Amino acid sequence: MSFFPETDSPSNLAEYSVSELSGSIKRTVEQAFDQVRVRGEISGYRGPHSSGHAYFSLKDDRARIDAVIWKGSFSRLRFKPEEGMEVIATGKITTFPGSSKYQIVIEALEPAGAGALMALLEERRRKLAAEGLFDAGRKRPLPFLPKVIGVVTSPTGAVIRDILHRIADRFPVHVVVWPVKVQGEGSGQEVAAAIEGFNAFAPGGPVPRPDVLIVARGGGSLEDLWSFNDEIVVRAAAASTIPLISAVGHETDWTLIDHAADRRAPTPTGAAEMAVPVKADLDAELASLTARLRGATARQMDSRRQGVRALARALPSLDQLLALPRRRFDEAAAGLGRGLQMNTAGKRRAFERTAAHLRPDMLLTRIAERRLRVADRLHRADAVAERRLDQLRARLAAFDVSLRATPARIAAQTGGARDRLSGLALRAESALAGDLARRRALLQAQDRMLQSLSYRNVLKRGYALVRDEEGAPVKGAAGLGPGRAIGIEFTDGAVDAVTGAGAGMPPRRKAAKGEAEEKPAPRQGSLF
Repeated sequence: MSFFPETDSPSNLAEYSVSELSGSIKRTVEQAFDQVRVRGEISGYRGPHSSGHAYFSLKDDRARIDAVIWKGSFSRLRFKPEEGMEVIATGKITTFPGSSKYQIVIEALEPAGAGALMALLEERRRKLAAEGLFDAGRKRPLPFLPKVIGVVTSPTGAVIRDILHRIADRFPVHVVVWPVKVQGEGSGQEVAAAIEGFNAFAPGGPVPRPDVLIVARGGGSLEDLWSFNDEIVVRAAAASTIPLISAVGHETDWTLIDHAADRRAPTPTGAAEMAVPVKADLDAELASLTARLRGATARQMDSRRQGVRALARALPSLDQLLALPRRRFDEAAAGLGRGLQMNTAGKRRAFERTAAHLRPDMLLTRIAERRLRVADRLHRADAVAERRLDQLRARLAAFDVSLRATPARIAAQTGGARDRLSGLALRAESALAGDLARRRALLQAQDRMLQSLSYRNVLKRGYALVRDEEGAPVKGAAGLGPGRAIGIEFTDGAVDAVTGAGAGMPPRRKAAKGEAEEKPAPRQGSLF
């Protein structure tokens, strides 16, 4: 095919600008290779550009071609390009006039066969496992009896009907369904968004927060289940704070979300069985445990009752327990009166011994001793005062002599000496006066004490002191017989008397007729 008109001479060829020539080549290439499928290995892939476009190359063992995926096509790809991945690219060939290069604009991309998918799946599994997303220590236990179950699946498939039917048969609970696409373009993003959305629910909100999540899909080929191998889905399942059950495909189908989930169910129906127990089985087990508890309680009560009875038989009776305390109480009660009498007698003897020491002659003797002691102290004080005055007079005379002997020196020191002499004289006189006053006060206090202890103060209150013939005080009427001479001392003097027949009591006068009989005066006790 010729791009230039045929002429007989090269000089007659039409002229084109570089832009016109590049544009003509671009149109020719795009028309000839408008839709092609190219198989090759991705090389030089660094991820999408900041603009959202992806630039890399496709190569085989003999050639290399540049490739580009525009931003709109890149977001619709089922598989994201990876370095070294063998793919089949669908697109069109075009040129880039700015550098005289051609490239393929990729509109669709898919792995080159199942072997490539498995290799990609294994590589992704190793990468995520190295990050610890599949560790058994991260997996959480499922709640025994969840109140709310969240299901992430297609709302139109048979899977959701199987799950709801199985849950209703086993243990009806509240089920919240998040509808998503489970196959095709954008299905992985929807599944990841559903898992993150359930985790974002606040407890007590308008939509109840699930206690467990079920991510379910029916069986299919590797390409059909590929959305659940997407990295974004696996990371969302691993980051879920709600326990998650993976139920993707049949029992023989394995996806990467099965490794990241807390539990893997072989089928969606198996996931429903894992999520809730059988209510009938729980009722039966509860009834059995209730019966066992009642039987155990009855047996324990019987055993305790028998133990209490055995202990009651071993305990002594009330009379046996109180016998010893009662005996001690009776003995104490019996000895209480005797003890009071003995205590009273002992106190009386101690009082009489003390009273015996309080005789007038003893008081007079003590007063005389105190007077002698006070007189001696006054005499000694006077002697000390005289000696002190003599000393002061001697010192004064010495000062006077010294003053007369040395008039000039005395004239210089006479001011201070006179002051000291006057101060000493005043201090001496003050000390003597204070000491005499203190001794007088002490003597007066002792005299007041003597007067307060004297029996004469008792006589002033109307009492009298009875003495026998020898002048000794008489303490009781029993010590006097009839006809004894006695002396009675009053506060203003003493009189002599003789005891009569009534042991010191005057005879009672017989009352005249019509006159009230005079009652005997009460006996006056001892003064000491």
